[in-house]
Parts: sequence; structure tokens; C-alpha cells
Amino acid sequence: MTDAARPASGGGTIVPPDPWDPLVRITHWLVAVAVLVNGLINKPGGTAHVWIGWGVLALLALRLAWGFVGPAEARFRAFPFAPRAAFAHLRQLMRGTPREHRSHNPAGALMAYALWACLAVVTVTGLVMTDAKSPVTIAEEKAAVAAGDWSVLAKDADSHDNDDDDDEEGIGELAEEVHEICANLLLILAALHVAGVAVESRALGRNLVRPMLIGKRHS
Repeated sequence: MTDAARPASGGGTIVPPDPWDPLVRITHWLVAVAVLVNGLINKPGGTAHVWIGWGVLALLALRLAWGFVGPAEARFRAFPFAPRAAFAHLRQLMRGTPREHRSHNPAGALMAYALWACLAVVTVTGLVMTDAKSPVTIAEEKAAVAAGDWSVLAKDADSHDNDDDDDEEGIGELAEEVHEICANLLLILAALHVAGVAVESRALGRNLVRPMLIGKRHS
């Protein structure tokens, strides 16, 4: 995922600077943990699930903004969306001769954009399903219902026009279906991402996970 170390005039090697700054590393691992917890552990629609969803939305927005103002290796122009180059890189990888890149390689870039797109769809459909209510509001409503106070839900129902009920129900069902499909796709893409990193690490002869964990590269 980075340029290869080059021989120096004095006989040593010149190792390019670490491409993964702290913000990239932190957002990467927080999103990874959030996806696993919400996809495999948390109850869908629960308060914790919603809290994590809002957190992922904030992390995604932060990372995308960093793609414009962050260090050179973190910016989108360092790893453009290039499907043709991605397939060329995969062919090199299958031959065991992948070329190193200063930022994401083309296949890694394609995966990053796919993961971000899925995250965006999952979080937006989650907002639609919850009427964009904050986790605090949802928790208060659930607590009120558990205590036997249904007036909160009644007020919420009265705030909608009866003529729009069918349309809102249809939108809600569509959002739920898209949310579930993209959430499952996100887990599949994450598994492929991990497999790709393992294969590329072996082909390059070095651990590509270490720099994302501790921010130091070892040639």
C-alpha cells in the first residue's frame, strides 16, 4: 500500500513516510468495531444499535472531510476511483508481482469507496427507519412505553397526516429492506477486505496491518 523502500546513495534504504496518520487509523478501527458489533452482536433497532449508528455517521463524515484536507496520502486524489487500474492490480497480485503504492493500491481504493458507500446507505436508511430521532429520544420513548405510558407514541402518531401514513409505511419498509441488504453486504465486503490485506501482505513480504495499528512501517 506504499512505495517500496529505495536504495540510498550511502548503501542504506530510504523508507517513504508513514502514510497512515492517526485520524485515518482511529476512524478505520472504530468503524470496523462498530460494524462488527452492530452487525453481529447488537439487537437491531435497540438503543445501543442506534447510538453506534450515529457514531458511525459522524466518523464517516469526519473521514470523508479528511479526504479533502488531510495529509497527501489520506486525500482522495492519492487513491482515485479507478476500476480498470484495480483489476490490473488484481492481475498483478495473482501473478505474485503487485506494485506498491504510496497510499491505497487501486484495488484497495475501490474497496474503500465501496465500504464508504455501503456505510452511507446503511446510516441514512437507519435515520429513515427511526425518523432521524436521536438515541436519547428513542431511549426516552422506550422507557415511557415500558412504564406503561403510551401517550408519547400517541402524540407521535398524531403528528402525521393520515393521508401520508401509507406513503410513510412504504418508505419505511423500503428503507428497512435496503438497510438489511447493505448491512449484510458491508460484512461481506469487510471479510473480502481482510482477505485482500492478507494476500497482499504475503505477496509483498511484509505485514500491512501493523502500520494501521501502530503507525509505523517496517520494510
